[in-house]
Amino acid sequence: MTLAREMLAAAGIDGKDPAATLTDGTAMDVFRAMIHAQGGDLAVPLPLGRCQETVLAPVGGVMRRIDAMPVGIAAWRLGAGRSRPGEVVQHGAGVRIHRRPGDAVVAGEPLFTLYTDTQERLPAALDALEGGWEIGAAPTATPLIIDRLPV
Repeated sequence: MTLAREMLAAAGIDGKDPAATLTDGTAMDVFRAMIHAQGGDLAVPLPLGRCQETVLAPVGGVMRRIDAMPVGIAAWRLGAGRSRPGEVVQHGAGVRIHRRPGDAVVAGEPLFTLYTDTQERLPAALDALEGGWEIGAAPTATPLIIDRLPV
């Protein structure tokens, strides 16, 4: 909420409380309108890709970090995004994250599940995830906001 308030202030928007927008349903109404405007139907869940691969924890411990960039690149390589206009997006492609930073992890349990309709996309997506997460003995104290830029 702090970041949302700062973004509103930076945009010169006064009198809006982002927490109230969540609790009064306004945010959900806007989300529904966006889905409807794009021809979507919230009552119909998106299909999952026919091909999947699960990354298992090699060791037990605590999930210390998950970097967004490698996860995003993996999702893109699975077909969840475009590199050029006109490319087809696989609506069932993506990455499910089973453990969050700070969560206890047991060796052999799922960390990520990758979904795609194209089996050949899995190796490149797995490569993208490599090094993008870390399991350790104790959690890392990482602040939610790493740095602030002057406005």
